[in-house]
Amino acid sequence: MTGRVVLVVGASSGIGLAAAVAFAARADKLVLVSRSPEALAAAETACRRSGAGAVDVLAEDIGDPAAAGRLVARTLDRHGRLDVVVHTAAVMGYGSVEEMPAEVFTSVVDTAVHGTVHLARAVLPVMRAQHAGTFIGVNSLLGSIAVPRMGAYAASKWGQRAVLRTLQQETRDEPGVSVCIVSPGSINTPIYYQAANYTGHATRPPWPVLAPERVAAAITRLADRPRRHVSVPVGPGNPLVITGFRLLPRLYDRLVGPLAGLAVLTRARWRPTPGTVRRPAPANERIHGRWPAPPGEEVTTMPAHPAVDTPAATS
Repeated sequence: MTGRVVLVVGASSGIGLAAAVAFAARADKLVLVSRSPEALAAAETACRRSGAGAVDVLAEDIGDPAAAGRLVARTLDRHGRLDVVVHTAAVMGYGSVEEMPAEVFTSVVDTAVHGTVHLARAVLPVMRAQHAGTFIGVNSLLGSIAVPRMGAYAASKWGQRAVLRTLQQETRDEPGVSVCIVSPGSINTPIYYQAANYTGHATRPPWPVLAPERVAAAITRLADRPRRHVSVPVGPGNPLVITGFRLLPRLYDRLVGPLAGLAVLTRARWRPTPGTVRRPAPANERIHGRWPAPPGEEVTTMPAHPAVDTPAATS
């Protein structure tokens, strides 16, 4: 399946960029969206190099209620249809519910929940008119569990999952339109060191950490063969963790704090920061994440990395 019109929101970094490159390799026509014009330029180059049939870039914040309508209108003006929409845009925050500033907590939740709502409201009427189309929302393992100091991100992903599951139910009357959910575990993307952080310590993705290309492969498979009534997990430990959270809540709550402290927080000190929650950091946007400092080394600023590393350039 090639030559489709694919809109990727959150396309300048991490899973979104990996998915864009994967669709480009199929000669699909891409519309790439993120908040950062500079990072989008690098993403466009990577996708053209990978063989995209066409690439358009639009700098928009999906948290803006009017942005989704502009994106869809521009896509239809350019291509006349819209076959696949992939929503990967997300921001992360670390810190307890008491510690994190209210405006940061709200922004983390808004990006996932209201961003999904805005995009779906603009996209689904077009797909209904076409009697065809696939909307893929990238959720998270944190959409099914809770972890101390990650309450904002968990709230954002629980809310997003509720929206996506409702959309699956509400599109049952249109057999050609599919709403799909992908739920990755720990993925090697820049989001961990771009996150808002009020813990006092630098953070890292917990083991086992998978490559973003694994999630991109799941996304492209769903675009080919949509699965409308399930959430597709990406991560070997996801089912076990979810089962423990649901069936053994007392044991889970006793263990999750110490284990998260060991797996997520490091000894490196970190100043309180809103990270990229309110504005992007183009120099840090790329497919793969890289831990910026060895344990014990003090870190007080976010690292700068090249904007893009394609799958061919990084193992």
